[in-house]
Amino acid sequence: MKRVMCIPNYSEGKDQNTIDKITECFRAKENIKLIDYQPDADHNRLVVEVIGEPEAVIDAVLESVKVASELIDMTKHHGAHPRMGAVDVIPFVPVTEVTTEDCVEYAKKVGAAIGEMGIPVYLYEDAATSPDRKNLAKVRKGQYEGFFDKIKEPEWKPDFGPQEMNAKSGATAVAARFHLVAFNVNLNTNNLEIADKIAKTVRHIGGGLRFVKAIGLELEEKGQTQVSMNLVNFEKTAIYQALEMVKSEAKRYGVTVVNTELIGLLPLQALIDSAAYYMQIDGLKQEQVLETLLIEE
Repeated sequence: MKRVMCIPNYSEGKDQNTIDKITECFRAKENIKLIDYQPDADHNRLVVEVIGEPEAVIDAVLESVKVASELIDMTKHHGAHPRMGAVDVIPFVPVTEVTTEDCVEYAKKVGAAIGEMGIPVYLYEDAATSPDRKNLAKVRKGQYEGFFDKIKEPEWKPDFGPQEMNAKSGATAVAARFHLVAFNVNLNTNNLEIADKIAKTVRHIGGGLRFVKAIGLELEEKGQTQVSMNLVNFEKTAIYQALEMVKSEAKRYGVTVVNTELIGLLPLQALIDSAAYYMQIDGLKQEQVLETLLIEE
């Protein structure tokens, strides 16, 4: 059976009515399962994870885009997480009997449909139409506020939709990509400068780990800061490697790790790799986890 995962991110993490109406688009639908959804008030962001038959997932995602564009007003949006649109990103990830190339086609189909709604769309990662658009951070640079000027530049003409910023809904980025691990490390300091410095050291663009993207964020309600990371290839840069580097850098500033957060799903192998490292188990395999033997084929 063909199955694809989609992880749309919406710029709303506080209003429960909006969150409920967006997630309702994925409930009680044939050939699709709502795996998880996580609203975050500090980030003011909602992350939804769904798995299902590609066409069913595409239909549900587009329904959610219509709902979000009606309910979210980006002129009033504030949050710690970078964003450029009411529906900020929509990545497609292959699961079973689906290839990355298939996901590129799904991304294009969704991007074209959103563009017809009057919302500018950019394709990124494996769906990118040019090398400059592969990296989401580069596409989203300037964020919502800066896009009103950025979108007018010839090199930033949208892949779909108008070459004019949608004031209410902003712009949306759609992708096909490998399994990404969204992993956050919370620090016992409210000094954002420290989190920023650690993030810049850890991330690849700053000379750090090859497959890590990272930013420093303020968690105002907790009185903490966070190194928010995306591990874009956990097989080549493991979770434990990212965590240990953050811990090492934090010591330079007399700061310690309070806890960590996993946003959304991750492959079991990513946990196996970290368990093997911390428990010093030589050759730990998924088959040694009892529950994996109980899963029906």
